Amino acid sequence: MTSAASAPVRPAAFPLVLGLDTFGDVTHDADDRPLSHARTIRDIVEQGVLADQVGVDFFGIGEHHTDDFPLSAADVVLGAIAARTTRIRLGSAVTVLSSDDPVRVFQRYSTLDAVSGGRAEVILGRGSSVDSFPLFGYDLADYEQLFEEKAQLFAELRKGGPVTWKGTMRAPLHEQDVVPHTESGPFPAWIGVGGNPQSVIRAARYDYGLMLAIIGGSPARFAPFSRLFHQALTQLGKDPLPIGVHSPGHVAAADEQAREEFFPRYQQVLRRVARTRGFAVPTRESFLREVGPQGALYVGSPETVARKIAANLTVLGANRFEMKYGMGGLSHGSLMTAIELYGTRVLPRVRELLS
Repeated sequence: MTSAASAPVRPAAFPLVLGLDTFGDVTHDADDRPLSHARTIRDIVEQGVLADQVGVDFFGIGEHHTDDFPLSAADVVLGAIAARTTRIRLGSAVTVLSSDDPVRVFQRYSTLDAVSGGRAEVILGRGSSVDSFPLFGYDLADYEQLFEEKAQLFAELRKGGPVTWKGTMRAPLHEQDVVPHTESGPFPAWIGVGGNPQSVIRAARYDYGLMLAIIGGSPARFAPFSRLFHQALTQLGKDPLPIGVHSPGHVAAADEQAREEFFPRYQQVLRRVARTRGFAVPTRESFLREVGPQGALYVGSPETVARKIAANLTVLGANRFEMKYGMGGLSHGSLMTAIELYGTRVLPRVRELLS
């Protein structure tokens, strides 16, 4: 018998959305030499265009400010993709709202919404990677308060119309008209949650979708967050809102090929990140656990990846999955192949499994 605590979360009636995210990892050439930041960014535009062509629903770019992840102006790159596509939705895989100004974030993404014909979205985060705080002059001691106030202000901006707001971390607004206005109401906005229950409550309070950022361990351990989100919305008297999942992955023709392409790069990147973020450096054994049925990595053949996506969407009661594709050091060619396989073979299979 399945206990109530471990039972799958019943998803609300939202359409299934299957997307791709990138953090703009620097790609390498055929001789394993890192390409320039400019070339990496141009390649990401081509990757976004291909994602549209092969039927991917959403393409997101995450904000970072380091040599390994030079995507500090995602909205500009998304605008370039918007100009060459007609269907795919476009947005931030995460915008570090705590170290940005909510008014400027709203203006950039409402501009993207106009350029793309109503296809913009934004995922807001507190910043698990905190490089932007010293860069823009913010104190990490204000980490919680910055995000709380700015998430509240951004929620007010999304409503449209003149905004009156007062906090302690930025200047107040009084009957302020913020342009450009959106044509078709608020664009979708989400709060990314990596393990903080308070962020789940915040998403419900301010009418954001919930995006579960699951980068390690069993995805099933996030199911209580889905339940908490539903409970909070009910207690606040609000309508249901969507739940999404963001996790790393890589698709190749066969399981072994995908693992051999991905693991050395994954280990290399995590070894660097471990110095500042406290992550454990993955071993071959820990990696194989993560790519297995109970792990957080979606690495394998189209069938393997599709089955894992379908299973975890069911367990988490989610209607949306975004695979963070790529890893620093992979080639542009291998990423294009992964995108093509994801769009043409993984996504139809997921839809079939969930039908």
